[in-house]
Order: sequence, then structure tokens, then C-alpha cells
Amino acid sequence: MVFKKITLIGRSEESFDRAVDDAIDRADETLNNVKWLEVDELGVEIAAVENREYQAEVTVAFELESPQE
Repeated sequence: MVFKKITLIGRSEESFDRAVDDAIDRADETLNNVKWLEVDELGVEIAAVENREYQAEVTVAFELESPQE
């Protein structure tokens, strides 16, 4: 088995938990074989948005499919 890791940033106007869920949902929709997710950083964007925007930077690990012969 070989895994690949990528970084995603989930966003929410409600909470950090929702920001993490946003990243998980996007990973589930666009990647196959997602195995785990690590929350790396949490932050709040306040400068460029009208309200607070909670952000969660996560690392997603997924299993690469075996090459077809």
C-alpha cells in the first residue's frame, strides 16, 4: 500500500468544527480511498471578510490505487 498526503483548508462562518467538516466533506467528494485526516492548524480570517471565517488546515491521507497492468 502506498499513501499520498495533501493539504486542504476548510472554511466556515460558524466554528472550527464546521471548518474541519468542510474539509472532510470536500475530500470525500473528490478523492478515492481516503483513510485519515490530521488537523494541522486552526485560524480565523477577520481582515478580508465581513464576519469571522473559521479555517482549518488539514492533511488528508488517501491510498493510491495500484497501477493496472
